[in-house]
Amino acid sequence: MACAGTWNVRLRILGMPGNSKLQLRIYRTLDELQEIRPQWEDLLSSYPLSTTFSTWEWLSAWWRAFGGNQELLVIGAFNFESRLIGLLPLSITRVRVGGFLPLKLLRLMSDGSQDSDNLDLPIRPGLEEEVTSCFMKYLKENKPLWDICQLNTMPSSSPMGATLTRQLTNEGWALETHRRISCAIPLPATFAEYVQQLSSEDQKNIGRYTRRLEKRYATRIYRCSQKHEVLRALDAMFELHQARWQAVGEKGSFGSAQRRKFYHELSELLLERGWLELWALELDSVIAAVQYAFRYGTTVFQLQEGFDSSRSSDRVGFVLRGKVLEQLITDGVQKYDFLAGPPGYKARWSAQPGCYHDLHFAPPFSLGASYLKFVNDAARSKEWLRAHLPKSAWRALHWVNPSARRQSPKKRDLAGEG
Repeated sequence: MACAGTWNVRLRILGMPGNSKLQLRIYRTLDELQEIRPQWEDLLSSYPLSTTFSTWEWLSAWWRAFGGNQELLVIGAFNFESRLIGLLPLSITRVRVGGFLPLKLLRLMSDGSQDSDNLDLPIRPGLEEEVTSCFMKYLKENKPLWDICQLNTMPSSSPMGATLTRQLTNEGWALETHRRISCAIPLPATFAEYVQQLSSEDQKNIGRYTRRLEKRYATRIYRCSQKHEVLRALDAMFELHQARWQAVGEKGSFGSAQRRKFYHELSELLLERGWLELWALELDSVIAAVQYAFRYGTTVFQLQEGFDSSRSSDRVGFVLRGKVLEQLITDGVQKYDFLAGPPGYKARWSAQPGCYHDLHFAPPFSLGASYLKFVNDAARSKEWLRAHLPKSAWRALHWVNPSARRQSPKKRDLAGEG
């Protein structure tokens, strides 16, 4: 199916002839996107996999904080009635690989800062084939805009992801897919049922540590529902999180003014919608633990947290999570999503493993295709070495590679909880 393009003053519009009369509109600024917010929300209400990460609130706050060195390229797909049937929130980032090879990366709009997971391309059910076909036609006609498309942390069940993978394969495009581990807790109807899923030791610990805290301190656990509470809890989380990472020789992700700005603006927007799940635990009026999450539908996404490591024996993070889960179950939440990262300590909370998919592709016989092949050949060589070298030799090789040793103190990557 061919897409014919015309330009108007602000948007590029591509019409697809035939029964569908599908039209693509290209948005280059947040002001332009603002105009379709009602249709955007209507689209998300019809998309079964909608999450906070596909909302105006998340994407606009992220773009204002991190989008300064990127170009916005959001594609809206409209039917013959000018109804929004799909949204592809993308951006273009220019990079230099190895300091000399210039590449233009087409990415999902809030990818790149390591704050976002579950990024998706919401489409009204049943229209994935049409939207994908016109999207690929647009990519072919606009090759000078991009070299490689990287769609990272897409849900494994994304209909658009599956359709795009199939069409790319059928047309012989360079394509690489990767998996990222995630985990979440399916929540039962009652907290009593949930506690039964835990180990016998943790079943006792939830009550034991809470009672011990209440004996030692004036203890208060609460969800932040007022702006002043939010600001105070955010400041505490930044400080606690930073102190934890700096104690192990890392800078800490909240040393970034951009990230603090993002969390402040995002929190204000989520609070206004009633989606913010920012919880604090106070001991003698001092915040000792904070957990930052947000709710969309019947799912709560746990993004960040911080706790006073000097009070680790009081298990403040453990007590706070237990109380939060108890209240969320009472409120009818059905899923507590830890997002990306291995289960680790989360397994003790009955978290079940899942995954996200990274989808990387480029046109055949292009610079992007060559680069994808080079990167993946190098990765396969690394895996071969890991499998065949003696462990001592692999450890030595790993140590002399600075990038392999470097660990970024990003979002949820905590070794445990207090």
